[in-house]
Amino acid sequence: MNLSGIVVAVPPHKLQDGIAALNALAHVEVHQYDQQSGQIVIVQEAENIHQEVEGLKKIKALPMVTYAEMVYHYMAEDDSLNVMPSDDIDDTQFQDTLNKLNQ
Repeated sequence: MNLSGIVVAVPPHKLQDGIAALNALAHVEVHQYDQQSGQIVIVQEAENIHQEVEGLKKIKALPMVTYAEMVYHYMAEDDSLNVMPSDDIDDTQFQDTLNKLNQ
């Protein structure tokens, strides 16, 4: 799972329209906004980086959006990428190697 913190700007007089349009997008949630500046802070959730980038493109394409920039990114670890020791490697040696790599 990927989470993106995105700052979006719309003209202040279109703020409510911008908030409604953003909330209508799948996996997007408005967290904060400033009426005076028209800036909106959102969080977008995506399954992978490709979907994350495509989501940002959709946000940027909204007609009232002046700009949208990703300012934070979090990618959860993929458990399927965990390495299992080979049968020909001593488990102690494998753990020692992992410990050295994680330092």
